[in-house]
Amino acid sequence: MLKPIDTGAVIRDGGAVGRYPDQIHGAVGWWMGSCLVVTAKASRLAVAHDGHPVSIEFADRLCQGATHAQHYACIVRYLRQWPAEELLAEAKAYEAPAAWVSTQPAAPGDTVHIRLYTARGILLDETNGLADIRDLINRDRVPIPVNSQAQGKIVPWPAVSSEGACP
Repeated sequence: MLKPIDTGAVIRDGGAVGRYPDQIHGAVGWWMGSCLVVTAKASRLAVAHDGHPVSIEFADRLCQGATHAQHYACIVRYLRQWPAEELLAEAKAYEAPAAWVSTQPAAPGDTVHIRLYTARGILLDETNGLADIRDLINRDRVPIPVNSQAQGKIVPWPAVSSEGACP
């Protein structure tokens, strides 16, 4: 692991939380996305953030990680800036796990919180995936794609193509 974190201190409270940039860094977003897809065995994921510039960085990295998770070829619905409640409603309708990224300005650094949810909208905890994610990161086993055909894609949402709404 190039930039290790204190997983016991950071991977908690439904996902990852820490001061940016000393406790948590952008790669954590990638790790959380990739690990969530693998532990949830997800072929779909919904992601949104609160609009803060640091949140955007972490959400973008989370989406990239989710598309590079072993053989899952995950399709990420990236809702960009959306309220958490609406993200969860969209994720439930999409029957997909979800991730919501928020940032609270604080001194000496902003506090980033990545919240991870099951497809039923339940916040992850030690019994439904969070411990598994922490273990993967601790062991430096963040999932990567097995081949280029296994790479997923990010679909901005709501998205409209020339044929109408995207799936």
